[in-house]
Amino acid sequence: MPVMDGLEATLAIRKLEALRGTHLPIIALTANVLEEHRREAQQAGFDDYLAKPVKLEELRAKVQKWIPERAPAA
Repeated sequence: MPVMDGLEATLAIRKLEALRGTHLPIIALTANVLEEHRREAQQAGFDDYLAKPVKLEELRAKVQKWIPERAPAA
């Protein structure tokens, strides 16, 4: 991203959420696989972490974990 990286963007989002009382699930998709990077993502406020290459099934499971499907409207 040209202005800020994912860690900076997540920190900014989390600051806004603290003011608004909201929470947007954020999943890191990264080529960084070291445990140090995973800890940095967690400290920045990421809810979850996936290392590339990402398998569709893994991504789907993470998204469903944080944003469960809603029942269809009647």
